[in-house]
Amino acid sequence: MDVLPEVEPARALVDLLAGRPWVALTGAGMSTDSGIPDYRGPTSVRATPMQFSEFVGSVESRQRYWARSYLGWSRIGQAEPNEGHRTLVELEAAGLQGVLTQNVDGLHTLAGSRTVIDLHGRIADVVCLGCGRVTPRLELQQRLAELNPDLSAPATLEHAELRPDGDAVVEDWRDFRLAACPACGGALKPDVVFFGESVPKPRVAQAYELVDRSEVLVVLGSSLTVMSGLRFVRHQTKRGLPTVVVNRGATRGDPLATLKLEQGCSETLAAVAARLC
Repeated sequence: MDVLPEVEPARALVDLLAGRPWVALTGAGMSTDSGIPDYRGPTSVRATPMQFSEFVGSVESRQRYWARSYLGWSRIGQAEPNEGHRTLVELEAAGLQGVLTQNVDGLHTLAGSRTVIDLHGRIADVVCLGCGRVTPRLELQQRLAELNPDLSAPATLEHAELRPDGDAVVEDWRDFRLAACPACGGALKPDVVFFGESVPKPRVAQAYELVDRSEVLVVLGSSLTVMSGLRFVRHQTKRGLPTVVVNRGATRGDPLATLKLEQGCSETLAAVAARLC
């Protein structure tokens, strides 16, 4: 693996991508420029996300989760695509076949990317664990506001108080009133893959198809700590085709990478677009 210095870091990446179909795999580092912190970046605050078994295991856990997520939505729900998201849209004219994202913020779609596979789902949707009905998060936010009129978001949510999945620190959650599914009365959950859950198999199959249509895999802002992303790097290695990792800090995919850029996503993509578009 080649690790390039900061001088002209995109030149080797451009050489790999020029004239070839490629696919992007994005992680939390892709959205930090939109004000959404990551879990494992150099400046991230250590946090332990709620496990799926914990969420479904008790009403108290769901109260704690939804109280935090309700407040966290005040920021993540208003996040806007950053320059990196917008540049990926431009790069569709330079061989980019589509985006696989581990993020749940929906910013790639909002930016205008045509082919996006949300590996972990989208925080803007809510699913009923009873009947499977999917409804918009905005509707739930309104219902939760009516049920909990005394709970208001702080003026600002500091870095340590907001997580990539929209979770925020809330001390007093025990009196938080939950909203049930309007169709069957079942428990509601964000339509995202929690830790301890698996990415749905049809979604994984779609992702592999996209990778197989491409020659180069470019990882952007992911530590590749979880298998949902690392599997595609391993798959690419078995195919004998190049993988590029753009990430500040070490990743689990570094030993398999053809090229590693210790850079931010937005500036790297801007440099690539300046040469390819």
